[in-house]
Amino acid sequence: MKRLEFINTQVAEEIAKLIHEDLDKKDFLQRLDDYHDYDIAHALPSLTMEERLKLYRKLGVDWVSEIFPYLEEPQQLLMELKPEQAAMIIEEMDSDEAAEILKEVDAERRKELAGFLSEETRDEIRLLDSYDEDEIGSYMTTNYVEIERDFTVKEAMKSLIRQTKDNDNIATLYVVDANGFFEGAIDLKDLILARAQTPLESIISTSYPFVHDTDNVAQSIKWLKEYEEDSIPVLDRKGYLIGVITVQDVVEFMDENTKEVYNKLAGIQESDNEDMKETLAQSMKKRMPWLVVLLILGMGVSTVVGLFENVVAQVALLVSFQSLILDMAGNVGTQSLAVTIRVLMDERMDLRSRLKLIVKEVRVGFANGILLGILSVVAIAVYIMAVKGRGFMYAFAVSGCVGAALVVAMAISSFVGTAIPLFFNKIHVDPAVASGPLITTVNDLVAVITYYGLAWLMLIQIFHIAG
Repeated sequence: MKRLEFINTQVAEEIAKLIHEDLDKKDFLQRLDDYHDYDIAHALPSLTMEERLKLYRKLGVDWVSEIFPYLEEPQQLLMELKPEQAAMIIEEMDSDEAAEILKEVDAERRKELAGFLSEETRDEIRLLDSYDEDEIGSYMTTNYVEIERDFTVKEAMKSLIRQTKDNDNIATLYVVDANGFFEGAIDLKDLILARAQTPLESIISTSYPFVHDTDNVAQSIKWLKEYEEDSIPVLDRKGYLIGVITVQDVVEFMDENTKEVYNKLAGIQESDNEDMKETLAQSMKKRMPWLVVLLILGMGVSTVVGLFENVVAQVALLVSFQSLILDMAGNVGTQSLAVTIRVLMDERMDLRSRLKLIVKEVRVGFANGILLGILSVVAIAVYIMAVKGRGFMYAFAVSGCVGAALVVAMAISSFVGTAIPLFFNKIHVDPAVASGPLITTVNDLVAVITYYGLAWLMLIQIFHIAG
């Protein structure tokens, strides 16, 4: 990863140096063409505003519109341009990329830019903005090629060539009737291989998968991955083709979703600011709420440990294995949480399915606990006899207590790791936000009570072991 970052930085420096050189336009564009648009985009922030504006004039609107979507904060560089210049760049972008950038622009500037955009572009952006973030329509693009069903292969090829001027997503062509109603799809390869006068109907896949624009985005993406297509059509509720979801859109959603869930599980609130650019106050504000809650819960765990002070005083060796129980309970709880969060993406889960999930996770935790408990009984007993010089009965009494606590703690932690997110989901609280930090501390509490409770029962009350 560090090597990749070094290469990216090095390439950005090369491009910046090239831009500073006094080359004629032809040589400059020829040499710059050796670099990917991503690398050029990452070189832009190292230039002055005057150098960037000079570069845009050399590149032309088409090329600049390909570079801007790779920028981390394109709206800032867009503000450097005159409204009519910025609008020309937005006009050439894919509608979804343009809509995403315009969301970050202040309302006054956005209104100003809209006056220079074509009616078609404004309609496309307005359409994308009309969807909620959890609807698949908010991720679609209008960069696709549509062919009328009544065309011949020759007519379809002409239409394809005409549309590629504005659309480069051509691996799959979408077929509609004269009114725009979705009829199916054609693989570009099949169209190329077909004879000129072949009826288009003979190569149309009429059962091609599709989604509706208001479908849940998480559910749709999960379903779309199974088809492994380069793009999937998006239809409105009447069946008219209005956009497509591309592989890039799927990857973008999964990347955002993974980052979002990771932040939530870590108890970090979402922020538009990047970690490296945050001030101390911003970072503290994001992380402090859950830390305060966990501090209070942590004090509760410490209080519980204090209640078993008499047990620890009589069998001090127990403290050596406390972290083992806590760590394993925490690991199992986190595993169950991860499984539950993934399963909860299916919003059709009924009560019976939820109960089956809880039973299944508890069984897994219990079974794993038995296996690990047996291993720990033997390993800890050998350790106590060999290193601590204790007798057989003492060693196996303590190791048996540890093993039993491991089994019980892992089973209970599996239940907690499954039941808590299911409960929060039921009361319409984001399970990822509420569950991550909470389950860690609750499992610590469960493990401590289980461990020292069994130690008190087995070692003090039954075996009367002390020392």
